[in-house]
Amino acid sequence: MTRRLFKGKLTAHSFTTDNRNVSSLKYLSSYAPSLQQQIAKLLEQDRLTVYLLQKYPTVNKVSNDTGLRDYVMALKNQYLKKSQPLSKIIFDKKIHVVNNALGLHSFVSRVQGGKLKSKNEIRISTLFKNAPLEFLNMIVVHELAHLKEKDHNKAFYQLCQHMLPDYHQIEFDVRVYLTHLEEKGEVYKS
Repeated sequence: MTRRLFKGKLTAHSFTTDNRNVSSLKYLSSYAPSLQQQIAKLLEQDRLTVYLLQKYPTVNKVSNDTGLRDYVMALKNQYLKKSQPLSKIIFDKKIHVVNNALGLHSFVSRVQGGKLKSKNEIRISTLFKNAPLEFLNMIVVHELAHLKEKDHNKAFYQLCQHMLPDYHQIEFDVRVYLTHLEEKGEVYKS
């Protein structure tokens, strides 16, 4: 299966950039050098903002924990009805800084009164309060997939693609967005 990571004008040809060290694009380090070079060139030419705004022109309307819970539960009920319940779903401002992650799924088991109790929590970086719905959706799908598959294995990514057929493309675009945030700042002004 071939994954198309760029749609539109971008192609996977090689070129060099004068001012950008491609290895500094940490969110894209696992992608082909040709893709990294394309992003580096867009950064260098101040065209990455335009690329993101053309592809994802609006931000999501999920702005608080209640809205996030409703959004996550709708996806969970659509795709993972029989999975374990979620005890907490919140935006967390510490995630990106502390864990270098965008979302966290935690599972805690405790013995309480002779019974084994478990809690599943999903925490999403507040970074996604002011991001396109597609980006929030990708992070939520990723964290929901951990309810069934704890490891990032083939079954995990198949489940992600079942819930979100463009999962790999959007994951790449989220990484492009994070690169923009780090190199140039906000794309979507609140």
